[in-house]
Amino acid sequence: MAGHSQFKNIMHRKGRQDAARGKIFTKVIREITTAARLGSPDPAANPRLRAAMIAAREANMTRDTIDRAIKRGSGNEADANYDEVRYEGYGPGGVAVIVEALTNNRNRTAGEVRSIFAKHGGNLGESNSVSFMFDRMGEFRYPLKVGSADDVMEKAIDAGAEDVVSGEGEEAVHEIYSTQDRFTEVRDALEKLLGQPSSAKLMWRPKTTTPVEGETAKKLLDLIAALDDSDDVQNVYANFELSDDALAKFAA
Repeated sequence: MAGHSQFKNIMHRKGRQDAARGKIFTKVIREITTAARLGSPDPAANPRLRAAMIAAREANMTRDTIDRAIKRGSGNEADANYDEVRYEGYGPGGVAVIVEALTNNRNRTAGEVRSIFAKHGGNLGESNSVSFMFDRMGEFRYPLKVGSADDVMEKAIDAGAEDVVSGEGEEAVHEIYSTQDRFTEVRDALEKLLGQPSSAKLMWRPKTTTPVEGETAKKLLDLIAALDDSDDVQNVYANFELSDDALAKFAA
């Protein structure tokens, strides 16, 4: 399991999802308004908006709130104009980190992200300084109840996916990956075979991972948590790997 998924599982077990519900809504609303502003307000014709609406439903956002966000974006209201920005750098242990943000003030966000990296033992790098260590891919998540690992693998291959990772445990999911250019095609095929995913989005998947342990792992997780806690930051990806023992320790 790559670091990004491990971090999300740790935060879920610690109950941060409930505590940070307001921040989650802020991030999802920004993504919906941006998707609607850049494309069609019709999710059937706008894959990015459709993915954002899936995330909104997963966060238990009401339909009225979703519709208002779409209306703001498609109406090109001034306060709905967010710039998409990507930051890249290194965290403790030499772990590569990619940060995606939506902001209406680039200087403010850049300063905040740089400060977070510095405070937690990392270094913000130049554009494209670490992205070559990742593949831009589509990721589709399904609960384990949709089928066995073998069954999901077979259907994912039929849908044109590149890879499947099926987890174990209460919070685990099936993670299905596609190439970026086949995202919409694979998503549509998967919906026919497995139903609507709990998450469908483009993400950065590390080509290789860096193992981290002990105090280095703690510092790295603190860095990712601080970045994730920023209102402007939408997604954080990192190419680290925790051992089962370390994962159990930090999830406790």
